[in-house]
Amino acid sequence: MDRKRLAQYEARAKIIKALAHPARLLIVDELTKHGERCVCELTELVGLDMSTVSRHLNQLKNAGIVTDEKRGTAVYYRLQVPCLQGFFECVESVLTRNAKAQQEWLG
Repeated sequence: MDRKRLAQYEARAKIIKALAHPARLLIVDELTKHGERCVCELTELVGLDMSTVSRHLNQLKNAGIVTDEKRGTAVYYRLQVPCLQGFFECVESVLTRNAKAQQEWLG
């Protein structure tokens, strides 16, 4: 594989890796459905301490998935790209298909 193609797959893997945690998926889903949220709201939603949620948000930010804006003492996050709803719909399709296949297998 040539270097350019390999770099493209590595960049894709970085984005997928940033999404590959239940708390980060929950955060992204919340931002997809409800728009901008402050860290305090996301901390309450996820049920983890603020420093852990901030680390998760930093991973999403470094991958280019979210952006932040500081307002006074609060930091607000929003999605950089709206296409993630399609990603969640795709994942749900796979889950549904897998469940159906498992039901058929069990008889």
